[in-house]
Formats: sequence, C-alpha cells, structure tokens
Amino acid sequence: MDSTITVAVIAGSVSAVGWLVNHALSGRAERKRARHQAALTHVERQLEELYGPLLFLMHEGESSFSDFTQTVGGHAVFVNEQIEPDNLQPWLFWVDNDFMPRNRAIQTLLSTKAHLIDASRMPASYLQFLDHHNSWHVSHLRWKEDGVPYRWHSRTGWPRDFQSDVIATYERLKRYQKEISGILTAP
Repeated sequence: MDSTITVAVIAGSVSAVGWLVNHALSGRAERKRARHQAALTHVERQLEELYGPLLFLMHEGESSFSDFTQTVGGHAVFVNEQIEPDNLQPWLFWVDNDFMPRNRAIQTLLSTKAHLIDASRMPASYLQFLDHHNSWHVSHLRWKEDGVPYRWHSRTGWPRDFQSDVIATYERLKRYQKEISGILTAP
C-alpha cells in the first residue's frame, strides 16, 4: 500500500476518533448542564411558589400576633384555656380579619403546591399546622353560623416546629440555588 494512502487513512481515522470523542464529551457535558438547569428551575419554583410565600405569611403572622398582644395589654391571651372577657371582641376581630385568612392562605399553599415540598413526605409540622387550621376553622365557622360555643381557638396548638422547618428549608434551597447557579455560570 502506498505510504500516502496509509498516512491519509491514519489521519482520517484519528480525525474520526477525535470527532467521536469530542462529540461524546460534548453530549455528556450538555446532559449534565441540562440536569443542572432542570434542578435550578425546580428550586426556583419551590422558592417562588411555596417557600417564599410561606415565609412571608409566617413573618406577617408573627408580627400581627405581636401587634394583637400589645393591643390587649401585652400579656397572654388565654390563661387556663380561657380568654379574658375584655379581650374576646378584639380577639374575634383579629381571628376573622387576620389570623383565619392567613391560615387559610397557608393551607391553600400547602394543598395546591404539595408537589413542591422539599421532602419525601409531608413534614410532621406541616400536618400539625393543617390539623391546627382545620380544627379551628370548623369550630369557628360552627360558632358563627349556628352559635355553637367553642373555646375561641384551635383544639390543636400552633406547631412549634412549623416556622423553623419552613425557614430551614427556605435557607437550604437558597444555598442550593446559589450553588447550581454558580455551576451553570462557571466557564
């Protein structure tokens, strides 16, 4: 075989192998980039549609409850499951115009955006919140519509871990968002 042809065949083979390797590596890098982009898109949806609004509503609720307690003298609202008679009317006003609507907004977020919850199952504190809201909502509605007395608050207390669970998840997702964004923008 002529050496010119041999050199041409070798050069062509090296070029073809080089192209195949380059193509395989480029495809792999593109698939990895697509996975990172999909992860970033999902995290941004979680933050925008669920955890950001939840965090805002909880902060707003904490501030509002503080305002209420200052309005009624800065002390505990319920003592031994009873509310002072002078505090009942302001309490009911806050319940109807602030606490219940906010709790309903949180319940709606959890029910309509459950697919965005960053856990393999619904966190216990989220379920406790739903029990808190549903118990209170139904009892309060029965009182308003049928005059059935109740103790002016939920049978299930506000879950102590709910706010800290939401804050921790929000902060973890923000760190992950920053990490993925850094990977995607790296040269």
